[in-house]
Amino acid sequence: MMFPGSAVRVVNEGDTYYGFQGQVQRVSDGRIAVIFGGGNWEKIVSFRPNELELIDTTVSAKAKKK
Repeated sequence: MMFPGSAVRVVNEGDTYYGFQGQVQRVSDGRIAVIFGGGNWEKIVSFRPNELELIDTTVSAKAKKK
């Protein structure tokens, strides 16, 4: 289940934002609004739940390399 504040990645290969990672801002009417930020821009885009996957933020990048 995705709740506001959850880290997610876009998995829909046909989407412009494929592979982007963002944070769930709100969930309503079967859509999930995700906020993306990078450098000097921010963008909020809505997706269907099947277009997103949760990211495990409890595992550090160093632990993945081992």
